[in-house]
Amino acid sequence: MHADRERGAALLTVLMLVAVIAVMAGTGLEKLRLSTRLAGNAAATEQARAYAVAAEAMAAVKIGGLLSASRQRVTLAGGWSGRPFGLPLPGGGIATARVSDGGNCFNLNGLVTQVAPGVYASYPTQRVQFVRLMQLTGIPPQVAEQVAAGASDWIDSDSDQQGNGAEDGAYTGQQVGYRTSGTLMADPSELRAIAGMTPDIYAQIRPWVCTLPIPRPSTINVNTLLPEQAPLLAMMAPDTLSVDGARQLLLRRPPQGWGNPAQLWQGVAQPADAISQTSSSTSWFALAIDVDIPGAQLEERALIDATTLPVRLVARQWGEDT
Repeated sequence: MHADRERGAALLTVLMLVAVIAVMAGTGLEKLRLSTRLAGNAAATEQARAYAVAAEAMAAVKIGGLLSASRQRVTLAGGWSGRPFGLPLPGGGIATARVSDGGNCFNLNGLVTQVAPGVYASYPTQRVQFVRLMQLTGIPPQVAEQVAAGASDWIDSDSDQQGNGAEDGAYTGQQVGYRTSGTLMADPSELRAIAGMTPDIYAQIRPWVCTLPIPRPSTINVNTLLPEQAPLLAMMAPDTLSVDGARQLLLRRPPQGWGNPAQLWQGVAQPADAISQTSSSTSWFALAIDVDIPGAQLEERALIDATTLPVRLVARQWGEDT
């Protein structure tokens, strides 16, 4: 009887050991499988980024060629704006790039001027213009005033709160406190942190704004501005030009574009701001790249500075545009 019990206990012990070893082996195999998958994903992502950089180089060459051939007049001729060009990749993947005018927008960093290296002061003229742009796109006046003042306070270097604005005191007392940046915005998504901002308001504003890395208003190219972007033209002429009126001006643009932006305003009063804020050429280009390869998909949004040749990439963002 004792021998049978001992044999039963030994068998039970062996079975338990086998079960434990099986569980450990299964766990080890699962971790190995996960590690292999993570390593493969990381390698595929790095490969996709390398292809995106190659697409950047191709886009820079195309932009350089466009500027060299344009002789200081950039138009939509040739259908280059927004037209995808592909980069076939090994293994069946593809990288697609699209170039568009990156300066036809309201530069949020133009809400300030630089008074000393790294020191910025509010620029009231641009604040008024930003308010008008928001009103033209359907945002209520009071909300537009608060957003414009808050954005200006967010960037400027002082701690003096503007009317309807918000400095550090408006943010540090929140449950998760933070402070204003006191420097140029790196991305339009920083508007999400401004006092009074909501997801709906941001969604309305986002298509019209950008963050060029300069504390100056963006220069609108009257030869590449689309009729649906007419509010960017109407914002320069307070109370004298409607969105529909601006759209009509753009629709009469000759196929070869205007050599002088002043030609756009024929028949209407040219706003004072138009002299410095309109051009017949383009200094900034926006670049959108999509890479699709086995094991990875990648989106990139970039900004190219074309103020000098050769052009250079000055900003890059991975992931969806926010």
